[in-house]
Amino acid sequence: MNIKDLPEESLFTPGHTACAGCAAPAIVRNMMKVFGKDTIVYTPANCLLVFSGTYPYLTWKVPYLHEAFENTAACLSGIARAYKKKGKKVIAVGFAGDGGTYDIGIQALSGAAERNEDVIYVCYDNEAYMNTGIQRSGATPYGADTTTTPAGRKILGKLEHKKDMAEIMRAHEIPYVATMSISHPKDLLEKTKKAKEMSGFRYLHVLSPCPTGWRFDPSKSVEIARKAVDSGMWTLYEAEYGEITNIYKPKKKIPVEEYIKGQGRFRHLTPEMIQELQKWVDRKWKKLYGELPQE
Repeated sequence: MNIKDLPEESLFTPGHTACAGCAAPAIVRNMMKVFGKDTIVYTPANCLLVFSGTYPYLTWKVPYLHEAFENTAACLSGIARAYKKKGKKVIAVGFAGDGGTYDIGIQALSGAAERNEDVIYVCYDNEAYMNTGIQRSGATPYGADTTTTPAGRKILGKLEHKKDMAEIMRAHEIPYVATMSISHPKDLLEKTKKAKEMSGFRYLHVLSPCPTGWRFDPSKSVEIARKAVDSGMWTLYEAEYGEITNIYKPKKKIPVEEYIKGQGRFRHLTPEMIQELQKWVDRKWKKLYGELPQE
């Protein structure tokens, strides 16, 4: 499946108020074309809610609702069970940001995964609480400058590394876990289609570059996303019932320094901090590929 194979009709329409270069609209628009009309969408508090769900400027052409920040997986569970009780077959899909997934919503998410609820949970990960002022989240990378981890003389940005949320979900041994990127659209669409055709709890995790929070040229979103994959900062793979079944390996690995170049949130990083970030990537690379990276 590729972009040209998708239907013309968009269930996530133009006219929203997302920032220029935001990856989220492209992610949601194309995934919704795969999910189709028989989809019920839930979003918690996040950028997507703000730019697509503000009455009367709703962009959704399917039933859509939102509730509290932490409730995505709980609400999805209720939606799926209610429609099953009524004998109607629908796909219950939640689009949550990293704050609502890594931090505030992880309790409901873990519970729904453990119960193997028949829903699809999508985390679009822009690596901070962007709609409330760019505060750090568990997804924010080491060294990143945010409003709650400001780069100053004594503390140079966030001091902790990014939590590996996809691996946490893989440890739940649910039917399907997939990591995706807008830089690899064919891969993104095929994984979305596969999730749609399966049942049980499915977790899709998409890296979503944010020009406002990451401070880069809005025309570079896809390029930044590709460099994240090529550097090992973001890894594309699929897992079924806890076992990795498919993993993408870049033909040529680039150094982390090349990925962070051009992103204002990393502009203050010292050579030692870049080396620390590279060590983290190398450890992750060895864990997933079983070998040290070769650049």
